[in-house]
Amino acid sequence: MRSPEELFIVHGEAQFDEPPVLVYAFAGFVDAGSGVRLAADHILATCQHRLLATFDVDELLDYRARRPRMTYVVDHFASVEMPQITLHEVTDGQGSRFLLLTGPEPDYQWQRFLAAVDLIAQRYRVRLAVGLSAIPWPIPHTRPLGITVHGSEPSLVAGHVSVVGEVEVPGHVGAMLELHLGQHGFSSMGLTAQVPHYLVQFEFPRAAATLIAAVSAATGLVLPTAALEPAARKADADVAAQMQGNDEFTAIVAALEQQYDQLAAVTASPRGALGAITEAEVLTGEEIAAQVEEFLSHLGEAGPDSSSSAGDGDAP
Repeated sequence: MRSPEELFIVHGEAQFDEPPVLVYAFAGFVDAGSGVRLAADHILATCQHRLLATFDVDELLDYRARRPRMTYVVDHFASVEMPQITLHEVTDGQGSRFLLLTGPEPDYQWQRFLAAVDLIAQRYRVRLAVGLSAIPWPIPHTRPLGITVHGSEPSLVAGHVSVVGEVEVPGHVGAMLELHLGQHGFSSMGLTAQVPHYLVQFEFPRAAATLIAAVSAATGLVLPTAALEPAARKADADVAAQMQGNDEFTAIVAALEQQYDQLAAVTASPRGALGAITEAEVLTGEEIAAQVEEFLSHLGEAGPDSSSSAGDGDAP
């Protein structure tokens, strides 16, 4: 493996009085509803920040898989938007500084990239690394989004109940970085937003707000989310408009609401309440997925904010 130090360029130094938090947010494979990308963009748009380093994207990205966007004006190409993977020093609402690593998920040289981030974590003596992701989940948009919390140490997930046992999933850089940093002596955790799986192909700002709130809860950083509310309300209104006169969509949401409320009641009740819910009362994942697939097949161009597709972020 070539030197990981050569994979990034340092543009400025930062001195921290205390070891900082490193938040990393990669758009792409595990970014349902573009929640991760929207969260990172929102943090940079609303918080004071300074560029510290950039990664060599020519080494890391497959441009033919994710072609850069170009602007053509009348008779010439006027501009191109090249992707970037950047490290910023960010200041939160109370003056606390942290690190934000963001950009598209690398396509190539994963192990070299992990080693490069390891060098950055060592350079700034990172005390906690927090990764963001968003996955499809069988919940309705009319209920609060859930967060799955996972980490390298039991203390990082204390108080959070997991609904997943042992499962094998496709690897992605965020998860591999969480594992890698944990194995190299850093406290490392992940926050995963649960996005209604009939909306994963559209921008869903509530996923971004949920992730940012979760970062604040896990780290103590003060990060604003109010500016996301207008876009979140618009997305909610778009979905509500789709439900008007669409019995199929209404049935999907109603079934998910029933399942959500039943499971919420179980969580809040004594353990014996589990027997009150029978398998016949709750739709299986396969049944919900079949309904969602049928709904999406008829959605076409009329979907909520259909011009803002989340690309391949709908893959779990």
